[in-house]
Amino acid sequence: MKMNKLAIAVSAAVMGFASVAQAEISANIGATSNYLWRGVTQTDDGAAVSGGLDYAHDSGFYAGTWASNVDGGEELDLYAGFGGEAGGVGYDVGLIYYMYPSGDDLDFTEIYGSVSFGPASAGLAYTIDTEAGGEDEHLYYHVSASTDLGDGWGLGGTIGYYDFDGGSDSDYMHGQVDITKSAGDFGDFTFTVSLAEEESGDDDIIPFVSWSKSF
Repeated sequence: MKMNKLAIAVSAAVMGFASVAQAEISANIGATSNYLWRGVTQTDDGAAVSGGLDYAHDSGFYAGTWASNVDGGEELDLYAGFGGEAGGVGYDVGLIYYMYPSGDDLDFTEIYGSVSFGPASAGLAYTIDTEAGGEDEHLYYHVSASTDLGDGWGLGGTIGYYDFDGGSDSDYMHGQVDITKSAGDFGDFTFTVSLAEEESGDDDIIPFVSWSKSF
């Protein structure tokens, strides 16, 4: 997370001896002209406001929650995981629960994992439980890369593929390009162009702008 964080010291007694570890609690807020998730709008092409809280420990453990409005209600995500670096390769594994309090039978749970090296990363998410019915075999793969352009500017791109039920007609590929600009204490701004395949075979191109700030 960028920007300012609130750092707190926590003491732990483990196996009879005391050690001091560092932990961090941070918060984030954001707004977007269109909330897209894996190439698909979650707000019927409308705007969204979001916010979250995160806890991160020096051991690599983290946990948090994030909420946003979506079409017809709200989304609340709860997650926990473990991340770190070994031999110059970053890694991250975790569990996330997507909850939709205003929706019927929409909640689902994923396990996820990713690796990164330099500016590039790749990962997958696997649905282990869903209230929507059908098989719990949804897989999402993605690769991404980013680069610092200097003076607060950045450029990134992502390509993802959603594989439903091991081979459904709803499977699709999407990609997006992000141009970011840091405004210091005023947060970060992002202009995104997203392209996703539709079931008809046509491509759905959606541009949108976002703002976020962490504390």
